[in-house]
Amino acid sequence: MAESLRFDDQPQTLVLHGDLDRETLLPLWRQRAELLKGKTAIDVAQLRRVDSSGLALLVHLRAEQLHNGVELKISGATDRLKTLIALYNLQEIMPVETQG
Repeated sequence: MAESLRFDDQPQTLVLHGDLDRETLLPLWRQRAELLKGKTAIDVAQLRRVDSSGLALLVHLRAEQLHNGVELKISGATDRLKTLIALYNLQEIMPVETQG
């Protein structure tokens, strides 16, 4: 059973916690415009799990912000998320920063 998705709204970063998958992403999808206002980064280090639907949402959020003139950084990617990005050959459109 998927853990719920929670998010913390920090000044320039949206921090995601829990699972980002097809069962949990709807609240983030519905609130994306408001949650991404003024954001330059999404911190995914606290995510336990990301499936292909969650990855698709992250790609969409990044593209939406790019359309608005903001390069949204994805930070804290786990090895599993980086592997999923590589499996879909998305490294160029979905660059991630590791937790430092």
